[in-house]
Amino acid sequence: MADVEQAERPAADGSGAAPGYRPRATLPMAAEFRRQASRRRTQLALGFMVLLPLIILIAFQFESGDDDNGGGEFASLIEFATANGLNFTLFTLFVSASFLLVVVVALFCGDTVASEASWGSLRYLLAIPVPRSRLLAVKLVVALAYSALALLLLAGTALLIGTLRYGWGPLQSAVAAEIPAGEGLLRLLGILGYLAVVLLVVAGLAFLLSVTTDAALGAVGGAVLLWILSSILDQITALGVLRDFLPTHYSSAWLGLLSTPVQTDDIVRGSISAISYATIFWGLAFWRFTRKDVVS
Repeated sequence: MADVEQAERPAADGSGAAPGYRPRATLPMAAEFRRQASRRRTQLALGFMVLLPLIILIAFQFESGDDDNGGGEFASLIEFATANGLNFTLFTLFVSASFLLVVVVALFCGDTVASEASWGSLRYLLAIPVPRSRLLAVKLVVALAYSALALLLLAGTALLIGTLRYGWGPLQSAVAAEIPAGEGLLRLLGILGYLAVVLLVVAGLAFLLSVTTDAALGAVGGAVLLWILSSILDQITALGVLRDFLPTHYSSAWLGLLSTPVQTDDIVRGSISAISYATIFWGLAFWRFTRKDVVS
C-alpha cells in the first residue's frame, strides 16, 4: 500500500512528473544519430557526396582538349580544375554550392520532423513523454551534424582523389596570383566554414517548414524553392539596396578568400545575415511547435 502511495505521489519539485522522470534522459542524442544513420535518404545523400567528386574526375578524363567545337572556355576551366588537388576541390565546391549543397541541407533539416509526422510516430515520441523543446533541439543538432558531415565528405573526397590524380600544388584562381599550398589549404577551410554558415539559412527555413507541415517533400522543396527565388531576386538590380537584405545576397562572398589580400567585408556581412535569418527561423520553429496540436 505504501508503495502505491509513493508511486502516486507527485514529484518533489511540484512539476507533477512521475518520480525518477528526467526530461534530459528522453530521446538520447546518440539514439537519434543512429536512427538517422539507418535511414536510406541519409545513406544516399552521404554516399552521393563521396560519389560526386569521382563523377567529376571521370568526366574530366573524357575531355579531349580539342577546341575545334567551341569548347575553349570549357577546356580552360578544366585546365584550371585539374591543375592540382586544391584546385580540383575548389572547382567541386564551386559547382556544388549553388544547388546541390542547398538540396542536401534542406533534405536533412526539412525531413527530420515532417517525416515523423507523416509516419504517425511523432505523437508517440511526445507521449513517451519527450518534451517538445528537447525533441526539436535533438533533431536540429543531429540534422546540422549530418549536413556538416556531408560538406566535409564532399570536400575531403575531392581533395583526396584530386591530389592523388593531379598532385599537390599552389591554389590558383582568376582573382589573384597563385597561393602557396599551405595557405591555400587554410583558405579552402575558410571557404568551407563560410559555406556552412551561409547554409544555416537553408537549415533554418527547412526546419521551420518541417514543423509546419506533415509533408516532408513540401518542407524540403519549399526551402529549396525559396532559396532559388531569393537568388533570382538578387539578380534584379532595380531592387537596389533591398537586395542586401536577401539571404542569398552574400552567398558568393567566399570568393573574397581567394583574392590577395583577402577581402572579408562581405564575408562578415554575409555571416551576420545568415546567422540572423537562421536564428529567426529556428525561433519561429520552436514557437510554432510548442503550441502546435500534434495529431499525427
